Amino acid sequence: MKIEQKIYFGTLVKRYKRFLADVVLDDGTQVTVHCPNSGSMKGCAESGYRVAVSDSENLKRKLRLTLEWVHNEKCWIGVNTHRSNDLVSEAVTQGQIKELTGYSSLRREVKYGVENKSRIDLLLEDPIKGLCYVEVKNVSLVSSSGTYQFPDAITARGLKHINELLDVKRQGHRAVLVFVINRSDADIFEPAWEIDKKYSEALLDAVAQGLEVLAYQVKIDPPSAVIDKQIDTKISGCKSNES
Repeated sequence: MKIEQKIYFGTLVKRYKRFLADVVLDDGTQVTVHCPNSGSMKGCAESGYRVAVSDSENLKRKLRLTLEWVHNEKCWIGVNTHRSNDLVSEAVTQGQIKELTGYSSLRREVKYGVENKSRIDLLLEDPIKGLCYVEVKNVSLVSSSGTYQFPDAITARGLKHINELLDVKRQGHRAVLVFVINRSDADIFEPAWEIDKKYSEALLDAVAQGLEVLAYQVKIDPPSAVIDKQIDTKISGCKSNES
């Protein structure tokens, strides 16, 4: 995936109100940019970090620039969560995710679930292999113990997605959760038990019921990013005794 829009580099001043960030561009201009990330961005939003922003060149947008990547002095980190779907879609189409090859068609944002009120990120279809529902999650957190983790904040939406994937699994279809590792400074993925125990427990239970979990790392070289390699997963942990 190559972002065709102009890319500007600068320094992060602060991220605030979830979807806003102040950036000083390399030419000295300070701007407020859109931050398309609903998580905490823990460890990815430190003042002084190098950043790359894209320019929509859309004068009708209130915030013309979008925060795409931050650099933590070790590696680039993808923080625009919307890009993860593009990355996985491209990788599947090019046959780079071996577990998701062999399907004759790919559709995005397909309605499903109770009363078709939800949308699956990717729906793979084939007359022989059947249907494969793929949900994509962006991973930008590295824990203090040095593992990639998701989520970086409590996520009711993520919990809902696990339950919906289990529903299609019970209907006889494949259900796959792909964690897109949008950085390169760790080696293994696991759920963030200390941040969201309910989500982590649900993920552990879902895997036991047949949910497939994949983790693939992204190679980032602004303005380009591509799915690069598979990352080992550790879907385990101590369940809570809380009701």
